[in-house]
Amino acid sequence: MLPATPLHHLLLRACGFPVVATSGNLTDEPICTNEYQAMRRLGGIADLYLVHDRAIERHVDDSVAWIAAGRMRLLRRARGFAPLPVTVPRELPVVLGVGAHLKNTVALSVGRQVFVSQHVGDLETEEAMGAFERVIADFQRLYEVRPAWIAHDLHPDYLSTRWARAAAGREPAGGEAPPRLVGVQHHHAHLAACLAENGVEGRALGVTWDGTGYGADGTVWGGEFLLGDAAGYERVAHLRTFRLPGGEAAAREPRRTALGLLWELHGPAALEPGRFPAGGLGTAELAVLGRMLERGLNCPVTTSMGRLFDGVAALLGLHPAVTFEGEAAMALEWLSDPAEQGAYPVDSRVAREGPGGPGRPPLVLDWGPLVAAVLEDLGRGVPRERIAARFHNALVAAAVSVAGTVGEERVALSGGCFQNRLLTERLAAAL
Repeated sequence: MLPATPLHHLLLRACGFPVVATSGNLTDEPICTNEYQAMRRLGGIADLYLVHDRAIERHVDDSVAWIAAGRMRLLRRARGFAPLPVTVPRELPVVLGVGAHLKNTVALSVGRQVFVSQHVGDLETEEAMGAFERVIADFQRLYEVRPAWIAHDLHPDYLSTRWARAAAGREPAGGEAPPRLVGVQHHHAHLAACLAENGVEGRALGVTWDGTGYGADGTVWGGEFLLGDAAGYERVAHLRTFRLPGGEAAAREPRRTALGLLWELHGPAALEPGRFPAGGLGTAELAVLGRMLERGLNCPVTTSMGRLFDGVAALLGLHPAVTFEGEAAMALEWLSDPAEQGAYPVDSRVAREGPGGPGRPPLVLDWGPLVAAVLEDLGRGVPRERIAARFHNALVAAAVSVAGTVGEERVALSGGCFQNRLLTERLAAAL
């Protein structure tokens, strides 16, 4: 970045060399906005403080953007872009959307404008929850409105959901009616937001691939094809289910996810030491995780595309454990050979577990042949760069196949997996 203020110019002139500038916050916490916060919260990592007599009114992170499929697209709306509104075709009631648990933002509809807040972050700490509540209070004060509705994620344990329920239960001032609550399925929200941000009316096939979202059936969704619009959806296809040994621990240790995939394919044979490259799990760990899988204890069922990326990355030995979300998937993308055109097979079949919407069961994308082919190529010594690329190409071909079967010409791509440039650009071109 170039220096943006006179203070920056003076600092850089004094240094005479490039400076690495990170945000003034600990992981999962909002940026400090005064020196007293900074000394209390950053005392363990900062040696000196340069303070100013101009107060900072509210925290705003840097915005993050990228060029994908020929256009600038925002990955994080913050400084310079928030709270610029998204314009919608018709007036809406005043709705406060309180967002999900990770990478939280909030939104407020006023007339035909939906104001989207700056990045709040993961609601993991007391400081993050305080920032979340301040943003909501700021919005209502700035736009002089009170929400008639509060929209929240379906997950009952998200702190944003709990806040929404508490807010709706409080006695409002001045005799006003309390806001009404509406729960929104996580991936349906992705579809609706993608359509709104792109100014699209009417329905679309939402390809929503991410790490986790609370499904309408109580399982962990994440590899979803939803046909619909903001008003409703039909789940027309999804990834084949598998188990996550340890639940949240599997998100931090992709080797656990790899074992969940192998268990789904091979059952107890997946536990045989050395038979499958499950990311460096030792004999004792395999025994414990095996008992958990056999009993279904703390092994939630998922259709998560993000976890499929993690599991395949672990099978390739990239990141048995990660230090931040998406690390294994990023490594898999960067490993991929862009010249490789081959693709692994992904079968599709009609689900047996019941209807996915009005009148028809959903298609299931079976990743089994894909993972079997990955293991076969690993055994044959095929370069990992080619294996990683064939994995990406397989997902592109599978998504195009579902879109052709569903027959909806408009397709909306959303969810954290589409921060993968290789996946996004190849799928957009193929569609």
